[in-house]
Amino acid sequence: MDSAPLPQTELTATAYHEAGHAVVALFLGRPVHEVTIEPNSLRLGQCRLNKGNFKPSKDVLEGEILILLAGVAAEARYRGDYRWEGAVSDLRQVRHFSSLRATNIKQVERLEQRLLNKVEHILSQAGPWLAVEEIARELISRTTISGRSARHHFDLAMERFAK
Repeated sequence: MDSAPLPQTELTATAYHEAGHAVVALFLGRPVHEVTIEPNSLRLGQCRLNKGNFKPSKDVLEGEILILLAGVAAEARYRGDYRWEGAVSDLRQVRHFSSLRATNIKQVERLEQRLLNKVEHILSQAGPWLAVEEIARELISRTTISGRSARHHFDLAMERFAK
């Protein structure tokens, strides 16, 4: 995976995917440590969240699932369709967390669909989507950005569309 460079379309899709994780994390009040589209043997990119102090949301488990689903949802909004095969690791974690909340597969699937709809709604708003675009553009230019830079782009985008 890290021997051959990614084609530009895949690099851009990866940037949108990782930017989606970062934006929804920031939207939910989770601090971001770093966002990268530097591939390694396990993944094409990564959004690392700070484990430090933050005010947890009312529903921590739901927040984690939303952040996990945000990558594939942002990539789908950019591409025009879902590419589930590229998000296997995220989806495995989503299923694990969903199974902690629901008691049977039907409930798990309904929960996951409800949360996917919720993350799509977040990303359909002008501010968060502009933040995804700006962070993706920065990732394509620099490959890796700090959480501080991601926060800066997020704050500017949200201020632009504040009512």
